[in-house]
Amino acid sequence: MIYALALVLVSYLLGSVSAAVVVCKLLGKNDPRESGSGNPGATNVLRLHGKGPAIATLLGDIGKGVVPVLVARWLDLGPLVIGACACAAFLGHLFPIFFGFRGGKGVATFVGVLLAISPVLGLCFVGLWLLVAAITRYSSLAALTATAAMPLVGLSLDAPWPYVAAMAVMGSAIFYRHQANISRLLAGTEGRIGKR
Repeated sequence: MIYALALVLVSYLLGSVSAAVVVCKLLGKNDPRESGSGNPGATNVLRLHGKGPAIATLLGDIGKGVVPVLVARWLDLGPLVIGACACAAFLGHLFPIFFGFRGGKGVATFVGVLLAISPVLGLCFVGLWLLVAAITRYSSLAALTATAAMPLVGLSLDAPWPYVAAMAVMGSAIFYRHQANISRLLAGTEGRIGKR
């Protein structure tokens, strides 16, 4: 049990490492929390500093979702602990202890968690995101639609209940962090992909 609790804590600490802030600092760029939308995520980094830093940020945010889950699976700690590690890494991204608890919206880390739990889940998310984004040109709507679908996809794939519960918890947090986007979508003022 002590090992499981330690891994959950380490998962949170790993999730708390903000890829956006670290990448921008290493490259001598402006802190994304102080520019643009103020969100330390790949989309804001893309708008502020271009594709290279944005890709590095995206990979970092995905990676910190992948690593804890894969370690927990490798240690064969069971679905409950694996789900807890997934949530801990995700919540670390949203509320990073190293960066004043000012984190991102969690979508990339959620994708990392899904890929590590089951590549099929991760690919379903990416596929649905691409489909909705291609039709609507709204990145936020694509992310929210794919997020909402994941617990149902998990159930259809007979995923263990802790995984489905973890996806529901993380999905609720993603919707919470996208409140401003949802308001803009309803008002018709949300920015479309490819337009500033």
